[in-house]
Amino acid sequence: AHDRRRIVHFNVTEHPTAEWTSQQIVEAFCDGKSPRFLIRDRDGVYGLTFRERVKAHGIEEVVIAPHSPWQTPYVERVIGTLRRECFDHIVVLGEAHLRRIMRHYLRYYHETRSHLALGKDAPVPRPVQPPERGKVIEIPEAGGLHHRYERRVA
Repeated sequence: AHDRRRIVHFNVTEHPTAEWTSQQIVEAFCDGKSPRFLIRDRDGVYGLTFRERVKAHGIEEVVIAPHSPWQTPYVERVIGTLRRECFDHIVVLGEAHLRRIMRHYLRYYHETRSHLALGKDAPVPRPVQPPERGKVIEIPEAGGLHHRYERRVA
């Protein structure tokens, strides 16, 4: 979601199919709040089942030109961030491990990580903590890869 730089849904599989991918649309927008547009590449995983599911949700597909990742800048930026801040530092041991890593990282990404486009706030807005609130403490996040700093009374 561009407005607050939120990742609305993620899932992983070793063998994506059109059916699996179309199910992700259902899970991502089960609350009835579908986006107006879906910008996607020309990967074969977006088969007929996927296209029908997207259309049924009232979402207009925008297919980018072949070999043009710059036409999906938000997704490319998130993928780069995930690689640099997470996966360049971890050996993934399988699907379950990857899901756990992603859950921890996305909690950090949404609640703690600052985003310049959001005025150095997180996608989930945080209150400003005045000095009267206490001493600054360090809290490990995302398995210790990153840290959050909060003020707490000693």
